Amino acid sequence: METPQKKVLVPIAFGSEGIEVVTLVNVFSKGGALVTVASVEQDLQIECSSRVKLVADTFISECESQIFDLLVLPGGMPGSERLRDCKVLRKITEAHAKEGRLCGAVGEAPSVVLETWGLLKGCQLSSAVAVDSSIQVDGMVTTSQGPALTLDFALSIAERLFGKKMLDEVLLRSMVPRGWNKCEVAKEEYNVDDWSLQYIPQVLVPIANGSDEMEIVVVVDVLRRAKVNVLVASVEDSLEIVAARGTKILADQLIKDAILSNYDLIHLPGGWYGAQKLGSSEQLIALLREHAESKVYGAICASAVMLDTKGLLKGKKATTHPHYSSKLSDQSSVNVRVVIDGKVITSNGPGSAMEYAVSIVEKLLGMEKANHISETMGFSYP
Repeated sequence: METPQKKVLVPIAFGSEGIEVVTLVNVFSKGGALVTVASVEQDLQIECSSRVKLVADTFISECESQIFDLLVLPGGMPGSERLRDCKVLRKITEAHAKEGRLCGAVGEAPSVVLETWGLLKGCQLSSAVAVDSSIQVDGMVTTSQGPALTLDFALSIAERLFGKKMLDEVLLRSMVPRGWNKCEVAKEEYNVDDWSLQYIPQVLVPIANGSDEMEIVVVVDVLRRAKVNVLVASVEDSLEIVAARGTKILADQLIKDAILSNYDLIHLPGGWYGAQKLGSSEQLIALLREHAESKVYGAICASAVMLDTKGLLKGKKATTHPHYSSKLSDQSSVNVRVVIDGKVITSNGPGSAMEYAVSIVEKLLGMEKANHISETMGFSYP
């Protein structure tokens, strides 16, 4: 008998932590669950932290009669407060908890939402504002502290939701979190080059249908925290794209308008189909070829393979996702999570996106800034 598809609810609000939202969607969707992102606002379009724009699947009111196997709340402020003040969400969550179903909250959400509602009585708590431990599992409730721990938090819940086999054979291998492969190297740099700038860096992040949502949002969020100007540009015909795991993301501009400006760095998110779409954009590839002559560019996962096929990694060390490592011309550094060679930086997958992004901050703005940004997210760097 076939196992019924698991159903997961991720409520979001204005000011929700974007990194946490897309990480939750990515992990549970990859595990095979039907993930519903529901807005508690009067609009489906939600501006999350660091001005990342997402589009919810539905309104929370449409979820009231549904039963979910897991309900998980992202943090962020004022997002957590807006979740707390939503009467419909409270009703859904209280009924969900009463039925003994899995529940999770990350960042500010455990204390601001669940504790305020009285749903954590007798539970050990971990959150961004009430810290006992990085991840706490107490009965059916799992809580964690913030953006940098969201992947580990989601994977810990995924083991309970899907089982250890799914965790070991699919999720760890696809998400490549820190420590999943004991033989891998954290970071290597070759042909050291000075990227530092005396002005605010301008960064372009092209996206497409099928781009990996974590490799978009984590990088954009980290760079914007560092006060870098980041422009997200769609290579599709519309600003809205549907990412690899179904997250709807709104770009700032279309690529035809974005190419009219100058950039200090171009970042390409992975996702196999998204990388192919990026590679098929003549306007983007023309910009990359001109940019690569003297400026910094980078790619995560499958987009490193795309750059290689375009001749934009010639003579460069690079890494990519283990699933695609055999497709790189030079495979000597594929066991490294983040590789920097001159003005090129690559990384191996969603789980190393934060390491990649903070490495960019260090190269552009210095170690002090990189350490400060890491501390605000609860991230251990280097």
